[in-house]
Amino acid sequence: MGRLTVGALRTVLVLVLAGTVFVQALMVWALATDPEDGSLPLTPLRVITILGMVSVQVALVCVWRLAAMVRRETVFSHAAFRYVDGVIGAIVAAALVWFAVTAINAPGQRDDPGVTVIMGGVGVAILGVALIVLVLRMLLAQAVARDVEAAQMQAELDEVI
Repeated sequence: MGRLTVGALRTVLVLVLAGTVFVQALMVWALATDPEDGSLPLTPLRVITILGMVSVQVALVCVWRLAAMVRRETVFSHAAFRYVDGVIGAIVAAALVWFAVTAINAPGQRDDPGVTVIMGGVGVAILGVALIVLVLRMLLAQAVARDVEAAQMQAELDEVI
């Protein structure tokens, strides 16, 4: 992974992190100052938004750390699993947050339940992304095992020579 690629990724990560912090600050401000008028359950939606932004921030930090490991060529180590697991957990948390939004929105969609079904489908798709990352984690585990095996074989070969 080149220096330009890592720099571009880090720029995107910083921008998204700043955006999520901004949204969280707005939601906290709205919780403290803006009363509900009764038309929508705003307080639960604002709290859910804050929690959703936390899950995004956890994923961003984990991806930042993984990019640093790639740059240092240390990603094929057991330390990388902690960050991959963090990404998986953040994606699952985001799916749960989305399902909570779907549940809060569902009573208002009695006339058109298709919206709720579509929102549920989006939640399942988010869980699908977590499964894809889990498969990638398994591939990383195989690569780490091969790397360890190669290092052991090289050590044995060095002893023979």
